[in-house]
Amino acid sequence: MDTQTCLKQAKDSMNATVAHFDKELQKVRAGKASPQMLDGIKVDYYGNPTPIDQVANVNTPDAHQIVIQPWERNMLPIIEKAILAANIGVTPQNNGEFIRLVIPAPTEERRKELVKKAKQDAEQTKVAIRNIRRTANDEAKKLKDDGVEEDAIKKLETDIQKATDDAISKVDKIMEAKEKEIMTV
Repeated sequence: MDTQTCLKQAKDSMNATVAHFDKELQKVRAGKASPQMLDGIKVDYYGNPTPIDQVANVNTPDAHQIVIQPWERNMLPIIEKAILAANIGVTPQNNGEFIRLVIPAPTEERRKELVKKAKQDAEQTKVAIRNIRRTANDEAKKLKDDGVEEDAIKKLETDIQKATDDAISKVDKIMEAKEKEIMTV
């Protein structure tokens, strides 16, 4: 392994961690309807656990509702049951043709809880990024033992720190935007 490979692996891991954090925050509902709220909910489709968006059209006609229109009408009760079992805090309304989820606006107290939870997730993500930095720095020390010049190792450690700072900065920006979204009534 050389210094470039070590740096690239660290950057890739950090970017993947940031992307995962961003994806997880998409699921936090801030009173706005979003199809991502249904990610992770699977329905029994001919014996296979299948994501809802693979058996139905999922739309958000406005900011406070999600409409799920299955391609097969017999899937309506199955989807309805899966949503109830997922306990996402919304009761599905089945009218025989589609399912409507009305997303209530969260209370001030609930908004603060959501922000607190999101900040905990942000902190865990930063810890994960710092762990990646530590691992990369350990790799750099091994490279030094393998005979790579000290100047190259110093530059690598500086680059790793810069990548860490960039990743943490991205997490802060994502968190700031999400906090603003959650607290906006």
